[in-house]
Amino acid sequence: MASPSAFSRLNLLLPKPSLFAANFRRTQFHFFPTLSSRTISSSSSSSSSSSSSLTCSSYSNSSMKELQNPTPKRDNHFVVLGIETSCDDTAAAVVRSNGEILSQVVSSQYIIHGIYLIDKNIVQFKADLLTKYGGVAPKMAEEAHSQVIDQVVQEALDNAYMTEKDLTAVAVTIGPGLSLCLRVLPWNAQQFFLHYAVGVQKARQIAGSFKLPIIGIHHMEAHALVARLTEKDLQFPFIALLISGGHNLLILARDLGQYVQLGTTIDDAIGEAYDKTAKWLGLDLRRSGGPAIEELAKEGNAKSVSFSVPMKQHKDCNFSYAGLKTQVRLAIESKKIDANIPISSASKEDRLARADIAAAFQRIAVLHLEERCERAIQWALKMEPSIRHLIISGGVASNHYVRSRLDMVVKKNGLQLVCPPPRLCTDNGVMVAWTGIEHFRMGRYDPPPPAEEPENFVYDLRPRWPLGEEYAEGRSDARSIRRARLHPSLTSIIQASSQQ
Repeated sequence: MASPSAFSRLNLLLPKPSLFAANFRRTQFHFFPTLSSRTISSSSSSSSSSSSSLTCSSYSNSSMKELQNPTPKRDNHFVVLGIETSCDDTAAAVVRSNGEILSQVVSSQYIIHGIYLIDKNIVQFKADLLTKYGGVAPKMAEEAHSQVIDQVVQEALDNAYMTEKDLTAVAVTIGPGLSLCLRVLPWNAQQFFLHYAVGVQKARQIAGSFKLPIIGIHHMEAHALVARLTEKDLQFPFIALLISGGHNLLILARDLGQYVQLGTTIDDAIGEAYDKTAKWLGLDLRRSGGPAIEELAKEGNAKSVSFSVPMKQHKDCNFSYAGLKTQVRLAIESKKIDANIPISSASKEDRLARADIAAAFQRIAVLHLEERCERAIQWALKMEPSIRHLIISGGVASNHYVRSRLDMVVKKNGLQLVCPPPRLCTDNGVMVAWTGIEHFRMGRYDPPPPAEEPENFVYDLRPRWPLGEEYAEGRSDARSIRRARLHPSLTSIIQASSQQ
């Protein structure tokens, strides 16, 4: 087994977790490669003094050499459990280091063909929420994580015919994602609300009890790297378009942990636009907005309704879907479409009007992707002329129309499009486990946590965590992303650790 990387010392760069009571005092701060954490005790007096101590794992001189120059692990005999709870899906999977998927379990808002679903009642409950809110309901999703996490993980182990003793390491998503889904708020003995990570807490319990290394995973990196599991000959560098309900991201992947951000969303992601449009059109959201829009769009005329392409005047690779959503809403209002009347009950004329809007929306939404990808390919080839592949992943990458349109763009530029199967495009534990395997080989992991951690243990998670450094030409005056509480990018942390 490779030794833990010097990556751990880089948590000095990360912001401290915010505290929710004025009379807390910090007693200890731990450094780990990918999970920053603190133990906090409450004080009976607001004037109490605070004290802190720093602790790091100690290594011999020989092991420090291995930390600075980790040797990739080449055998195919280790097994990693991956846990994903960054949004609305509670997922776990067991994957072998040769790429064999031993099990995959997900409790999802909507039924995904080919994936074992943990509880039909919970699935129906989440589907009802999706229909009601037209997208993810963070608080409800957080509560669902807490209810099913133990069962999801146990099912993943059982389906792999393994116990915790058979595992080599545990990988878990620590960001980015919804704050409420990365964290759960229990009421502790001192009656203070403290942030606990649902997935991280479960991962640390297993790792601590069975003395297993633990690997903190970047959610978007996992979406990109899962393609290397399904396409064995996929090598760095490559371009990745990651599209989902919460993210639009174009990156150049130069190497493992080395990414350049070519473009990102400045407001709403494409998946959010799909969900809201489907809700306003009165579509069945039990499978999410993407499939519903794609199916209805086949009946419509994409050019019968005129929508403008977002950010046409900005010559960068960033995305914006807020304006397109407004155009769609106004078109629906002008045609007096009542979302309270489901599409199944709509008249023939009403259904056709909805189909035309769905087709027009889908055409412009995907055309926006095409234009940005076209420019991103040109930028990336300037930096890495050897690029041969563009990957699309994330929930929206399951859309057949999206795949077919982007395939034409990629082939036009002499590249090959790589799409993981739909069950690996949506949030899942396999991508987390596989990304953990990739980093584990390079020695980037935490040592086992304590078997028992105090109740007031606080995890420093990363709801807003860039994957790579921004490409200079990609900076846009139109960007409205707030940078408060933004963690240093994964790439910058790894680069800094390699220089120590």
